Amino acid sequence: MARDLVLTIDEVIEEASRYLDEADIAFIRRAYDYAEQAHEGQFRQSGEPYIIHPVQVASIIVSLGLDKETIAAGFLHDVVEDTSITLEELSATFGEEVAMLVDGVTKLGKIKYKSKEAKQAENHRKMFIAMSKDIRVIMIKLADRLHNMRTLKHVPAEKQRRIANETLEIFAPLAHRLGISTIKWELEDASLRYLNPQQYYRIVNLMKQKREEREHYLDDVIGEVKRQLDDVNIKAEFSGRPKHLYSIYRKMVIQNKQFNEIYDLLAVRIIVDSIKDCYAVLGIIHTCWKPMPGRFKDYIAMPKPNLYQSLHTTVIGPMGSPLEVQIRTKEMHEIAEYGIAAHWAYKEGKTLTKKPNSEEKLAWFREILESQSDTHDAEEFMESLKVELFADLVYVFTPKGDVIELPKGAVPIDFAYKIHTEVGNHTIGARVNGKMEPLDYQLKNGDIIEMMTSKHSYGPSRDWLKMTTTSQAKNKIKQFFKKQQRDENVVKGRELVDREVRTTGFDPKEVLSQDNLQKVADRFNFISIDDMYAAVGYQGINATQISTRLTDKFRKKEDKQELQESIEKVQQKQKSRPTKSKSSGVKVEGVDNLLVRLAKCCNPVPGDEIIGIVTKGRGVSVHRKDCPNVSSQEMKDKALSVEWENHDSMTKQYHVDIEISGYDRRGLLNDVLHNINEMGTNIIAVSGKSDRNKMVIIHLTILIHNIQHLRKVVDKLKQIKDVYTVERIVQ
Repeated sequence: MARDLVLTIDEVIEEASRYLDEADIAFIRRAYDYAEQAHEGQFRQSGEPYIIHPVQVASIIVSLGLDKETIAAGFLHDVVEDTSITLEELSATFGEEVAMLVDGVTKLGKIKYKSKEAKQAENHRKMFIAMSKDIRVIMIKLADRLHNMRTLKHVPAEKQRRIANETLEIFAPLAHRLGISTIKWELEDASLRYLNPQQYYRIVNLMKQKREEREHYLDDVIGEVKRQLDDVNIKAEFSGRPKHLYSIYRKMVIQNKQFNEIYDLLAVRIIVDSIKDCYAVLGIIHTCWKPMPGRFKDYIAMPKPNLYQSLHTTVIGPMGSPLEVQIRTKEMHEIAEYGIAAHWAYKEGKTLTKKPNSEEKLAWFREILESQSDTHDAEEFMESLKVELFADLVYVFTPKGDVIELPKGAVPIDFAYKIHTEVGNHTIGARVNGKMEPLDYQLKNGDIIEMMTSKHSYGPSRDWLKMTTTSQAKNKIKQFFKKQQRDENVVKGRELVDREVRTTGFDPKEVLSQDNLQKVADRFNFISIDDMYAAVGYQGINATQISTRLTDKFRKKEDKQELQESIEKVQQKQKSRPTKSKSSGVKVEGVDNLLVRLAKCCNPVPGDEIIGIVTKGRGVSVHRKDCPNVSSQEMKDKALSVEWENHDSMTKQYHVDIEISGYDRRGLLNDVLHNINEMGTNIIAVSGKSDRNKMVIIHLTILIHNIQHLRKVVDKLKQIKDVYTVERIVQ
């Protein structure tokens, strides 16, 4: 999968022609023509025509060998989101299957959310639900994200970090879960490049310095193994396995190792014809060189959940250097590179293959739908998803020897509900490795679990909700209480909502009307009002969330009335009174004796273009004109003309919030504070945080005289070593 090569549409079609027939090629060519026309006149941030992006996405999908519908959806994946084309039009032209795939990767639009995080969580939830129904949705999304990461240099630094972090948290682990290592490694390496550029380029340089030495060493190793295999008539393909930058970085940071202490920088991959040959090669390798204790893994006998199979061993190779060896068959290698995609790929016979057990291997996706049914908050849904799908895993055994995969930190109750709902509901104890253990015992790799059950059990305890890790177990426990105590929960939920509404000061009779209750129940996807009350009763949703929705229109009506009164008062004063400046340093045209305050969200300073907004009972709030909080038409309708009293005044000081990003080295914060003090600038507040990628974000609130003063401070901070960006922020 070439990283920097930009393919033309003809090259993509030529590549697809290797496994698709003429009718299929005509279909995907038609999809390209449709997308090209829809995106006509649109450009990417790089300045290139927008159609280049869908073409590259489709080329990645073709490299995975996927079907014509997925390729067509790759060409069309942005037309609904970015053009006037509707899903209905897409379905009529290309069929329901293509429309469904495009819809799965289309972001939610025209809906207001309380924050960017909430909107992003909703978008992810929509995608995951679509993906659990058809895995090809995520193939398209991974291809889309991969090309976006390849071209990320064209977007602003703050957006680069946000996208790279999201990629590292969600999409790279997802590619790993699906076994698509070709995409996983590239996503991780690209993310590191933008999250920690200093370490990224340091590792690149270290790898370059040792490349020639490594190549000679691997040539000697491969030559020796080849001679040994020729003696026993085993045919094999050899290659040096490139070590990916992010995996080196993780070992250096997490294991606190130096570059030259990482064993598997030197690695060779051997591909043979059969499983029998895999084990024969392993014996020869261990005969040639001494194996390192604890470094042998048999993923053939026990494949990883993402279908990966291979033999791994590390030996003390020539000259005493550790050498990692991977041994696998050609089919195993294909699955290692393309993962679950290999089961959807076209083979030489030009028929789409789908192995019978591939659906079983995707059973964990089906659990997402269960999680969806009882989780009404998208951010909570995404957090539980990260824990369940992307956390480290433990592998435990049933008494019959079946392997069960659970997230790290799981307890016997999680295991019980993984086996069957009834096993979980009737659990009374657990035997781990033949010994009774408490139900909050954290399971370890290799544990053999036997659940103790009783038909006379009263069912799960509410305390289990705090003990369990998996969303599957939590949902099953909640469902038990939901079914067992529905009437009680409805009464309890109604009381909680009524009490919450009364605290708002609105009339409960007016707020709790049948019409209003039904609208809110529909908003949260409940079939009936009683279902909503029951969910509140068993803690499936918070009473405050319901109350907020119920009183929303009443609050807006009240706010509108009060605001209108404030505007009328200000307009009346504007007609009769002259301009007068206030202590804020801002003049409001035609208004006297009116409170004027600087908005804390954007902290304007002299020199900024500003706008005044009439606020309910709080006078005039002065914002920067580019403040996102005043960009709506509703805000513009409340605007007043304001201007700075004196641009060049050095008598007043103004609060400004700035954000500094950089590499988290020792002494960076001291350098930042020293430079600000050197300029005679007062610091009001300072805070910072560092992530696992050694990326640090420092937030400062400083006192500034005017915009020129601010620019000098920013320029000074940008000169500090290991500082990547300095930006003024809006709260």
